[in-house]
Amino acid sequence: MPSPIHSCTPAELTDIDFDEIIDVRAPGEFEQDHLVGAINLPVLDNSEREQIGHQYKQVSSFEAQKAGAALVSANIARLLETHFADKPREFRPLLYCFRGGQRSRSLATFLSEIGWSVTLLEGGYKAYRQEVIRSLEILPSNFRFRVLNGYTGSGKTRVLQALEQAGAQVLDLEGLANHKGSVFGRELDLSQPPQKHFETLLLDRLRQFRPEETVFVEGESPKIGRINLPSNLWQAMKASRVTEISAPIEARVDFLSRDYQPWIKRPELVVETIDRLQDYQSKETIERWRSYAEADQWSSLIRELLLDHYDRFYKTDGTGYYALPESRENLPDHEDATMAACAERLIRAETASLAPAEEPLVNS
Repeated sequence: MPSPIHSCTPAELTDIDFDEIIDVRAPGEFEQDHLVGAINLPVLDNSEREQIGHQYKQVSSFEAQKAGAALVSANIARLLETHFADKPREFRPLLYCFRGGQRSRSLATFLSEIGWSVTLLEGGYKAYRQEVIRSLEILPSNFRFRVLNGYTGSGKTRVLQALEQAGAQVLDLEGLANHKGSVFGRELDLSQPPQKHFETLLLDRLRQFRPEETVFVEGESPKIGRINLPSNLWQAMKASRVTEISAPIEARVDFLSRDYQPWIKRPELVVETIDRLQDYQSKETIERWRSYAEADQWSSLIRELLLDHYDRFYKTDGTGYYALPESRENLPDHEDATMAACAERLIRAETASLAPAEEPLVNS
């Protein structure tokens, strides 16, 4: 006997557990954005979807429906013989397509006929995307952020990692964006997610935070690589309290020499990126930096990049994007013990600042 096909709204997703979240859209749609944790089992691949769309516009909707049904049926049969072959009776999937229409319902009907309890996402991905946009307009204002500001190489990201290991709430925007935020910031072995998927990942992270506890975040520009921060999050960060992370120049050079090893192993990319700074530096400086990279003189290059480029354009004194720091952490180095001690101090200070003030004694 077939099982009923259930439905849930995007707002209800956080309250229900599923064994699998299945996105039946074409791979090209899936790559642009998808629900966190979803897998892609397309009932029409990219070329098939294009073919049916062309037929719908150029021939007739009826002919397109017939051709689409044949392709979808064949693809569902293949999925039943492969992906779903070993699923137990208790299997409970969530399915969605773009609008929650024929593609997801076709697969849901087959799975329901077999006897599995299937849930369809009402409105499909389109409704989910609207929920992401709506939530990102509201959720950032629910949190109390502590911004870690500081010059490039001071160790802000390392402090965030130590804070997270110590149990604090951390929003690692650079990690979500796969980019360190500077001209040399792209991760050479990773591509940045599409803007829509970054926002999906961001919302998923924000929903894990407790509003009564501080969220630590690095002081970012409004754009990380090619990713734009949502306006409401950006405004909430700009209005937040700031702690400056500081380190001596030699410690910063040493840290970046180790942290940027993938770049150091690709000097041709370093030279190419240096050339992008010609609007900010003299021709003589650009040539000198190119020669450093070509001669593997990395410490000299990094030191000059920090002092003569990054430090000149990065404001930590309240004249940039963020407020004047109300506290400072001076790090002598970037060793694990130093990071852990810094994280503990920040957590203690934050806990003390949020503690309710004691009521004054009243003489009776």
